Amino acid sequence: MLKPVIQEETTGCGIASTANILGKTYAEMKSMANAMGIYAEDKALWSDTQYVRTMLSSAGVETSSEETPFVSWDALPDLALLSIKHHQQEGKNFWHWVVFRRLDGQAFVLDSASYLPSNIRTDFDDMQPKWFIEVLNT
Repeated sequence: MLKPVIQEETTGCGIASTANILGKTYAEMKSMANAMGIYAEDKALWSDTQYVRTMLSSAGVETSSEETPFVSWDALPDLALLSIKHHQQEGKNFWHWVVFRRLDGQAFVLDSASYLPSNIRTDFDDMQPKWFIEVLNT
C-alpha cells in the first residue's frame, strides 16, 4: 500500500515530493535537504527546479535536464515531478510540486498538501499542470 508523504511545513512540497519518489519520510528528506543547504522556508524552492533535482541526484536518481510542457495526462512518463498551482508574485513564477505516477496502468498524483482529504489524487481536471520533470530512474 502506497503511503504518501505529507509536507510538514507550508513550503515543504519540494522536500515531500522528493521523499515520495525516494521512499523516505519527510523528516529523513528534510535532514538530507538541510545538509545540502536546502530549507523549506527558502522561497526559491517554489520557483526554482534545481533544488529538487539536487536532492534526487544526491540519491542517485536522474531527471530530465529540461522542464517539458504539459500536453496531456496520457503523454506523461510513468514517473514525473509535476508543477501545479502556478502563480506569480512580484514577477516571479511559483508553483506547488506533486508527483505523477503510473503503476500497473493506473495513473495517480501524490500531493503532499496537508489540507487534502486524500493525498492520492485522481481528480486530474482540477490540477492543471504547466510542465513536468521526468524522473528517469529510481
